[in-house]
Amino acid sequence: LQAYERRFPTCPLIPMFVASDTVNEYKSEDEAIHVIERRCKLDIDAPRLLKKIAGVDYVYFVQKNSLNRRERTLHIEAYNETFSNRVIINEHCCYTVHPDNEDWTCFEQSASLDIKSFFGFESTVEKIAMKQYTSNIKKGKEIIEYYLKQLEEEGITFVPRWTPPVACKLESSTSHTRRPVSPAINIPDSATKEGLNNKELLNTSSSPSEPTAGTPDDKLDADYIKRYLGDLTPMQESCLIRLRQWLQETHKGKIPKDEHILRFLRARDFNIDKAREILCQSLTWRKQHQVDYILDTWNPPQVLQDYYAGGWHHHDKDGRPLYVLRLGQMDTKGLVRALGEEALLRYVLSINEEGLRRCEENTKVFGRPISSWTCLVDLEGLNMRHLWRPGVKALLRIIEVVEANYPETLGRLLILRAPRVFPVLWTLVSPFIDDNTRKKFLIYAGNDYQGPGGLLDYIDKEIIPDFLGGECMCEVPEGGLVPKSLYRTAEELENEDIKLWTETIYQSASVFKGAPHEVLIQIVDASSVITWDFDVCKGDIVFNIFHSKRAPQPPKKDSLGAHSITSPGGNNIQLIDKVWQLGRDYSMVESPLICKEGESVQGSHVTRWPGFYILQWKFHSMPACATTNLPRVDDVLASLQVSSHKCKVMYYTEVIGSEDFRGSMTSLESSHSGFSQLSAATTSSSQSHSSSMISR
Repeated sequence: LQAYERRFPTCPLIPMFVASDTVNEYKSEDEAIHVIERRCKLDIDAPRLLKKIAGVDYVYFVQKNSLNRRERTLHIEAYNETFSNRVIINEHCCYTVHPDNEDWTCFEQSASLDIKSFFGFESTVEKIAMKQYTSNIKKGKEIIEYYLKQLEEEGITFVPRWTPPVACKLESSTSHTRRPVSPAINIPDSATKEGLNNKELLNTSSSPSEPTAGTPDDKLDADYIKRYLGDLTPMQESCLIRLRQWLQETHKGKIPKDEHILRFLRARDFNIDKAREILCQSLTWRKQHQVDYILDTWNPPQVLQDYYAGGWHHHDKDGRPLYVLRLGQMDTKGLVRALGEEALLRYVLSINEEGLRRCEENTKVFGRPISSWTCLVDLEGLNMRHLWRPGVKALLRIIEVVEANYPETLGRLLILRAPRVFPVLWTLVSPFIDDNTRKKFLIYAGNDYQGPGGLLDYIDKEIIPDFLGGECMCEVPEGGLVPKSLYRTAEELENEDIKLWTETIYQSASVFKGAPHEVLIQIVDASSVITWDFDVCKGDIVFNIFHSKRAPQPPKKDSLGAHSITSPGGNNIQLIDKVWQLGRDYSMVESPLICKEGESVQGSHVTRWPGFYILQWKFHSMPACATTNLPRVDDVLASLQVSSHKCKVMYYTEVIGSEDFRGSMTSLESSHSGFSQLSAATTSSSQSHSSSMISR
């Protein structure tokens, strides 16, 4: 609290916080209650034109801090005074003592934004408000740690807790019994944590009996960070630990390695909510299309091996693996006509998987973290043939998939001998490339790459390929025109694309409000084991398991299933007849399980009777009063962009005979788990659950 109070009347670490004035203050006689109200002057980072139209240079907020030393709580309320008739902003923060450990601080934050009108710039104001809000959250922890350090430098390492005056003690002892007052405590480094996600509850210190150093769950070893992850600030390290912990709680047995989690965090500037969203989507994508096994199970067609002018070639000066692509010599039209879009995409995915493997190898060889590779693209020979529309379409899709699933893997892109037609291609593809990735592009026209600031700054002379004037023989195929005799018809390519798309053990299903998706499993022998593995790709669902002695009617695809975007999946099948009654025609054999968006669920059920078992994924409606916290702004915005009555699940089920089952999860090894190869080794503890337990 003392560190927090030092932010006023102004804070040099918050440039937008210009000044503040105390407009009202109250203290109780025993000093247990302290309420202070301030008027804060802010210089919002907004376009000058918008400020001119609005007629203001600064905006004013009113902040009310209510401290209750007796209850050990601090409530902070803030609302805007400027333009309050056009924009309504409310924010509430609350610091309390954890009920189970008084050395822990609970932090809860919620905010709301309502833009009624703003001179036609409502969308701009919303973006500015969101940007400012997230910026303040990220900065909060750094600020509080700065002032905690300042207190320590002044010799203040502990603060006595408030105790009631003697008179108050005597009076209170005659009326009721109070909880004994704890003695003064030291202020740990993590005693106060700000800059956390909305509605997040953090344990900000450990009890003395718990290990706090060298354990991967709460702190990363400094040598480990330096060796495998690179320089991380305390805030970045904290984000990595928190995201990994969340994955451990929701994705049992398939936690990506720290290096991979870190890539997604860096791609979203260490915004945990955004990184978590794209990481979950990527893990689901990898699992559905079995990307983890692509290097072991997929052999590129001979056409690709002969005419795809790309390959790995040593490493750059920073130790990054070097990939060489002679795009100008490649017949993109011929490759698309001979192979189709899906085969090209799969080949690019195999290249990226190989890149991840080479990064791990180079990390071991060079003794420092290497998490990305360098790509050298030679455009000599690029012409209008390369701008063939289906070829550009395939390129854009490849870029989209790679951007979504391999973030922060491109360390540098060297584009050499860019011809006059290159700006046309760049105009087409650049909007699909992330801003951070675009900053890594270096483009050289003609022979500029041979001069100062050119290729020699990034690649050792000894490994410059021969076709670029170097002395190193490069084994990358030279490309050339694909013979038309290898072209395939549109129908053949379409069938091949569908085959590649559907090569997965997982099925996709759409779940709608009032239209669950159901899967029928017939059991002949009692004590068989039904196992399942599913991911909730979108929305929240309720998972149920039912048993019936009689078979339901043949499944009918619900008409709503036509809304599914995925061509081979997205089914919606309903089996339970509307006239069936629970308890008479069928019974529930497991308690309903509520599964949130992004969660991965694995479990099993030992059947007690033969008959028909129905696995059901049902739309989950959140009751209006189910939570006291306001929804995250990100969630609200996302709900505006997608249907609020549609969920998606990706699932796999298998039945194991009773003779193969021995009552523990270790005997479920015959089940195709599809766990990610990016994961570290699963600990033995995750395999010790009982067979009837549903594990997330």
